Amino acid sequence: MDLADLRPWNSAPGRSIDIELGGQEVINIELDTLDSNADDVLEVLKEGQPKVAYWMRLAGEYMRRGHLDAAEKIALSAVDSFQSSGSTSSLPSIYSLLASIQLAKARKAPKFKLHNARQDIMFTEKSRDEYMREATQLLNHGDQAAAEGGEISSATKELLLLTRAIHQLANRSLEDALRSFEAVLKEKPTNLIALIGKARIQYARRQYAPALKLFQQVLQSNPYCLPDPRIGIGLCLWALNHREKAKAAWERSVEVNPSEWSGQLLLGLDALNASKNPDLSEDERVQELMIGSKLIERAFNGNQRNASAANALCDIFLRKGQYKRALKLAERTIQFADTMAVLTDGYIRAGRVSHAEGSYSDALKHYKQAAEGQSNNALAAIGFAQMQLRNDEIAAAIHTLDSFLQPPNPQKSLEATAILASLRLHPRPGVSSSDAAQERAKARELFDRVYRTIELYEDAASQNGNASRGEPPPPRVVVDDVEMHIEFSRLLQSENLDRTGKIFREAVRISEETGRVDPRLLNNLGVVSHIDSRFEEALIMYENALLGASALGVEAEATSTSVLYNLARVYEDLNEDAKAMEAYEKLLDRHPEYVDAKIRRAHILHNMHQASEAHELLKDSLISQSSNLNLRAYYTYFLIQSNTWKPAWEFVYGTLHDHDKHDVYALCAAGLLHYHQARENRDTSPKALEERRVFFRRSAEFYEKALGLDPFCAVAAQGLAIVTAEDALGTLGGALPPGPAPDDAQRRAMNARDALEVFTKVRGSTNDGSVYVNMGHCYFVRDEFDRAIESYETASQRYYGGRNISVLLCLARSWYIKASNEQSFASMTTALQFTQKALHIKPADKAIVYNIAMIQQKSAELLFSLPPAKRTLADLERGLARAVHAQKMFGSLAADPASLVPYDRLLAEERKKYADSMLRRAEEHLSAQRQYEAEQAARLEGARQRRATERERIEMLERERETQLRLEAEALAAERARARREAQQWSADLAKNESDEERETRKARKAASRKVKSEAPSGDEGTSTPAGGGGGAEPKKKRRKLKKGGVASAAASTQVSDAEDGGAGGALFSEGEEDKPVKKRGATRKRVSREEDEEPASAPRKKQYISKETISDSDEDMD
Repeated sequence: MDLADLRPWNSAPGRSIDIELGGQEVINIELDTLDSNADDVLEVLKEGQPKVAYWMRLAGEYMRRGHLDAAEKIALSAVDSFQSSGSTSSLPSIYSLLASIQLAKARKAPKFKLHNARQDIMFTEKSRDEYMREATQLLNHGDQAAAEGGEISSATKELLLLTRAIHQLANRSLEDALRSFEAVLKEKPTNLIALIGKARIQYARRQYAPALKLFQQVLQSNPYCLPDPRIGIGLCLWALNHREKAKAAWERSVEVNPSEWSGQLLLGLDALNASKNPDLSEDERVQELMIGSKLIERAFNGNQRNASAANALCDIFLRKGQYKRALKLAERTIQFADTMAVLTDGYIRAGRVSHAEGSYSDALKHYKQAAEGQSNNALAAIGFAQMQLRNDEIAAAIHTLDSFLQPPNPQKSLEATAILASLRLHPRPGVSSSDAAQERAKARELFDRVYRTIELYEDAASQNGNASRGEPPPPRVVVDDVEMHIEFSRLLQSENLDRTGKIFREAVRISEETGRVDPRLLNNLGVVSHIDSRFEEALIMYENALLGASALGVEAEATSTSVLYNLARVYEDLNEDAKAMEAYEKLLDRHPEYVDAKIRRAHILHNMHQASEAHELLKDSLISQSSNLNLRAYYTYFLIQSNTWKPAWEFVYGTLHDHDKHDVYALCAAGLLHYHQARENRDTSPKALEERRVFFRRSAEFYEKALGLDPFCAVAAQGLAIVTAEDALGTLGGALPPGPAPDDAQRRAMNARDALEVFTKVRGSTNDGSVYVNMGHCYFVRDEFDRAIESYETASQRYYGGRNISVLLCLARSWYIKASNEQSFASMTTALQFTQKALHIKPADKAIVYNIAMIQQKSAELLFSLPPAKRTLADLERGLARAVHAQKMFGSLAADPASLVPYDRLLAEERKKYADSMLRRAEEHLSAQRQYEAEQAARLEGARQRRATERERIEMLERERETQLRLEAEALAAERARARREAQQWSADLAKNESDEERETRKARKAASRKVKSEAPSGDEGTSTPAGGGGGAEPKKKRRKLKKGGVASAAASTQVSDAEDGGAGGALFSEGEEDKPVKKRGATRKRVSREEDEEPASAPRKKQYISKETISDSDEDMD
């Protein structure tokens, strides 16, 4: 068949076709006026029986207008007509057209019919697969007809091959489709459909550059080609990261083909994405959203069965809250999706609509389908996990998110990571304590991952001005999630207080940006600052939280109560007890049974030495809340601090027996009480020793039980360490005979070392001064007094404000032993100062008075034992004054009428007598010290005078030497001045006596002498006269040019004067110049001219060169 047979419309002018009927009648069919009913056209075709090209043209026109049923009806009638006429050679092209019609119907058919659809119901429609099967059958019939009909035209072959290629492309058989398109292009390289098909395959294979060239080739060949190659050009440019050029291509496509929906859809999607850009302002984002919504709606109206347009429009309706329309579009997306990504988005949006409407079962199904279809989709995994949480399946939700984030196919999603961390941190029923600890560790790791990602991005942005390496910014929904910050800070509050405060501050900053800060958040931040001893900052936070608590509604009362209690506590720490008491009273007015406020009031009263009022308040609290373990713990503390050991013993046993035998505080208190009872038992009878051993052993057992219940209990660990340090189960417990054993000191030192290891670990886990006190005890046992003093001072200054009597006495003891060992009066004075501080805090303590008297007496004893060279009279007098005071104090203590005193009266009396004997020797020591210091003073004064005399002698000699040098310098300067004047006079006389002829002769001789090298005589040889006057030689007069200043000028002047005087005089500088070595210079030579004294004036003058830096006189020429 000729190609012209396929184009009969070329012979008819305009868009119309003329069909001849049986006679001379011709029917003209206007192609632009065809409607969807093809019965009239079909009747004309059947009656006229035209060539196959007419059938194809009319059917193709109906197909182009979208009337696929009419086109199919015409094509089927053509098959029947040509089969009945036996013209089988025309059937292949008709079958190809029928296959194209089925492919067109397949493109508008649902790929999948959703059986549980609620809005977009398509049960009655044929699916895409059915149409594709029919197209396959028709293509096979076409191939069969072509084989049976014999030779077919090249145009028919091309049509069959193109239709087969398009069918293969629709079935995703890219290799087969590419071979088919290549076959067409081999025969006809300019076939536009084949070029577009090949470009689509290359794009699908991500070969964007070659695909771009093919699309551009199509556009150059036919700028009005449909499908529009500009769409493909834009997609390739977008994939090559040329976004602006891609948008320009799509905008041109919309301009050229305004009725086509593809370009509008792509531009709308780009605008919707821009509306989510956080870098744009709010107005710009709203503008982009409006533009994108309009373009998407136009695209959807242009093709309502396109899944991408329905998916994008569904997102818009979801934002608007129009859930019914959004659900219909989501179901449309699911049923018409041609890619897995679009299908997954459809299920996710259907799940979101069902979730928002409360249809949780449907939402669970949709999210599950999305997660199964695309396991790396974060929204699908998060939605599925949310539905599992809604059904209280926490373990299943954790598994879902964990599978999404963990290998073998780990995904990066900060949202999923934060949710999983929160789920792992949340307590779950049936989880053991060890498993819960593991879950907390995993949650910590996940939170760290989230915060590390955020911090790395922010650091890169702060350094470079924007994110480096093209990394996308972390989602703002995660960065600004206040609840996530609160959860992570709670996780860290027992591990890292600094980081906890930093995260709380970030949460407060985010809340402030929204315009409303939760008072509970301010309260938490205040607590962190409070624990970190930043009391002023905590006070501000509590006050702000208290002001904002009234806006919380139902939770206002609970929050304000908690904040007010915290505010009172910070007042306590700021030593503002009056304000603290006022705050506690306000709390008790609101809640009379607020036991914590009662406890703190009792504590303040106890510190104010109002023990009876505090005791009454505590007993009143115990009547109403006897089972409150915190109250019972504080009452135990109160009884022990009040030294009422027996009631404390009974109360602790009541707590363990009647309330909670596993109460850690009560167990530690029981250990302390047993230890104290055993340690204070001074009875040495066998029965008492056995009882001590039992009590020490029970004390250790209570501490061990407390550690078994709470392995991090620092008090129990300290208790066991104290038992170890004091060897309570050994010598202290009476296990060995009384008295020091041979290796007792070594054993105690080893026990102290073991205890120190425990105390060092406890110090890192608790912030309490008792740890440093116990460490000081251990160092004291090991005779490391400097380290003991350091530990005691740390405890006293950092934790007790220098007002803990026990620690002050420990410091005094350490300084006392250190002074005794080192024989240091200064150290003894320091020990006395700490004891006096303790007495100032507790003036009625007679034991401290006894210790003061003891230290004062020891001071004098120490000074008496020192030789006079190691003490001073002032120290000795102070020591004697202390000894006198100690004598009086010991006398007063010995005569104390009290029935019970904390010291031995007999020992005090003996100390008083010892002081009497010391004071009797006082004058002797004072006299010896005065004599020693007088001798030392005299010796020092004599040495000082000798040093002064020697210094004066040296200074006098120095002055004499300087005077002599000055006189010599002045004489030398005078001699030089005289020589200079004589030289100047000689030069003037010489200049007057010299004639013009002599000047010319001298100039000529000077020029000739530059060529002559001769050995110059030294010094004054120029003035010598040859012996006997041989050779007619006469004495020459020495001449030289005058040099300004210096020794040379003075020497020359002297030589000339000597020559004129007949050489009888000696050299002027014979003392200073004759014996000096003459410095020679290799490069510089001075020239001297001589003349015979008696030579005629016209005689030529001789010149010689000498190698001397200076000219000096010599007596050798006078001989």
